[in-house]
Amino acid sequence: MHKFDEMFAQLTGTGPFQFQSQTMGGQTQSQVQGVRDHYRTYAQWLARQPREMMQSRREEAEVIFRRVGITFAVYGAKDEDGAGTERLIPFDLIPRIIPAAEWRRMEQGLVQRVTALNRFIRDVYHDQEIVKAGIVPESQIVGNAQFRAEMMGVDVPNDIYSHIAGIDIVRAPNAQGEGEYYVLEDNLRVPSGVSYMLEDRKMMMRLFPELFSSYQVAPVMHYPDLLLETLRASAPSTTDDPTVVVLTPGMYNSAYFEHAFLAQQMGVELVEGQDLFVRDGFVYMRTTRGPKRVDVIYRRVDDDFLDPLVFRPTSTLGCAGLLNVYRAGNVALCNAIGTGVADDKSIYPYVPRMIEFYLGEKPILSNVPTHMCREPESLKYVLAHLKDLVVKEVHGAGGYGMLVGPAATQQEIEDFRKQLIATPERYIAQPTLSLSSCPTFVDAGIAPRHIDLRPFVLSGKEVQMVPGGLTRVALKEGSLVVNSSQGGGTKDTWILEV
Repeated sequence: MHKFDEMFAQLTGTGPFQFQSQTMGGQTQSQVQGVRDHYRTYAQWLARQPREMMQSRREEAEVIFRRVGITFAVYGAKDEDGAGTERLIPFDLIPRIIPAAEWRRMEQGLVQRVTALNRFIRDVYHDQEIVKAGIVPESQIVGNAQFRAEMMGVDVPNDIYSHIAGIDIVRAPNAQGEGEYYVLEDNLRVPSGVSYMLEDRKMMMRLFPELFSSYQVAPVMHYPDLLLETLRASAPSTTDDPTVVVLTPGMYNSAYFEHAFLAQQMGVELVEGQDLFVRDGFVYMRTTRGPKRVDVIYRRVDDDFLDPLVFRPTSTLGCAGLLNVYRAGNVALCNAIGTGVADDKSIYPYVPRMIEFYLGEKPILSNVPTHMCREPESLKYVLAHLKDLVVKEVHGAGGYGMLVGPAATQQEIEDFRKQLIATPERYIAQPTLSLSSCPTFVDAGIAPRHIDLRPFVLSGKEVQMVPGGLTRVALKEGSLVVNSSQGGGTKDTWILEV
């Protein structure tokens, strides 16, 4: 057997065993287990492929991605000429496969969770019943950096605040040792990554068309149609034929490719702040044929930069007077201003109780157990167990500002301890989960790497999503950080239809 085939047989079960990597106490261990049934057909196919063929396909994918311009900007990174750098997000050829029954339950849990989060955001900016019920402390809302007092009492179409949500999910053993899906994080402001989900699928269909006749893989390429339907459904009642635009900070934003991609796929205009202006209580965009009224703005610009008359006065990324038009109900913003109050990591621990409070249901998807360091007893526990925990900033993103205890040096732990003691309210802590891993094609061959999943949930007249999401993979051996800015890559996600 070819050495490449032998490695794959060990990892995927074409031989008698599968190895699943787990991180425990800072050590990456390999656990032998049988291959899961839904991987068996793929495993047998891949074991027959020469390593040289897989390597050439990987190189072909990289050339195509670079030609199309599927890159992201790395803030703070400079090339040898001192200019900002753009990088490809590495694409892995081995898909992540999820059986139909697992997806159905995950989908039910996602609909439930996003529905409750939208109810929470509306409640925050109206009657705050959840505060009066003693479930979420008022200080966690009004003291939240993402709370926008300007949104108090503002009614939005269909009471939907987060029209596009990206929910980060991991799979790990539960108390019974069985694999279970957990929500790691809610992204309700300007979640990114869906363009990579679509481009990864397109690439797999181009490189390996024969696989899609062997597997009944649910389609995802209709996502732009669902997105446009969701955006149009959010339009104010002042029009029956809404004009939708995508608002981008510009070509130097790390996700600019995605902004341009989605605008093109939906057949709508991509605009910057300088293209918009307010007149007579409405928003207009400048066109070669004169001003055209805008009804729905899919904004990829953070709250603080949307309206210089209200938020950051030096911003040139937004449109002066936008908030007044929005408050009057003459334009829809997707997502709404102030949605970040619900995806802050200090709010995350309350989501299961939100589901029970607003929906009267038990959560389908569990949270990862979380210690809120602002609480004295939790802080005491976290300080005593830093080497075993993952500690995150409540406003952090991109894998920055965090401590992965099992992978940190003693000096890093002690330095972080000082920050934690000085400002405990800025942090939460979670156990280091034994995250599931997936066979991944790396330079040394096929090896297990940790993964997560970001499904994209659309809330319009109904909550819907395509069957799939962005699987991110930590390409560094033993790493738990999947973010592209930290060296992570992506995989195509296959949801089986049967």
